[in-house]
Amino acid sequence: MELKLFYRTQRELATALNKLVDAYWQEEIKEPELINSILKMYENNPDKLMKDNQFTTIVQQQCGKRRLAVVGKVLEKK
Repeated sequence: MELKLFYRTQRELATALNKLVDAYWQEEIKEPELINSILKMYENNPDKLMKDNQFTTIVQQQCGKRRLAVVGKVLEKK
């Protein structure tokens, strides 16, 4: 799965996260690839993903609770 390292907007980042987590749930990608991709996205776009130790409002609205639970678990282990 091809992902960018830098995203212009929070909506683009949220869309990419949705595709990534959905691909994992549909078993199109393996767990290590999911974890590495989420970590890279966060490292390169921390201000678009998190604000005051919470996901930004736009990301919350676009991704939903179940997807963000997965992303949150990955970021906790970091």
